[in-house]
Amino acid sequence: MVLIFGGAYQGKLDYAKQTFENRDIVEDFDKWILELVKAEADVAEEVRRFIEKNRDAVVICCDISCGVVPIDPILRKWREAVGRALAAIARQSDEVIRMFCGIPTKIK
Repeated sequence: MVLIFGGAYQGKLDYAKQTFENRDIVEDFDKWILELVKAEADVAEEVRRFIEKNRDAVVICCDISCGVVPIDPILRKWREAVGRALAAIARQSDEVIRMFCGIPTKIK
């Protein structure tokens, strides 16, 4: 598994398509987590299942950890859930890449 994360519109998907041509790419991982939070699902369990089923995938996720903590309780829960999910995926990934201004930085 490869994890690519970074802010919105930083070139994550283009980089993934160019670098990992023959791999499945899972986009918008953060949006999937939001849907799980809204559905009051067990996010940790769903992420565990996701990892088991997608061992060879390239996972793309927006980093939503920066900035002001949201007032909305659902969005606060989402922010925490994304952080925990990214940590779980990073532990299982062979590579973790942060994209900033279109520049990939390999951190694992």
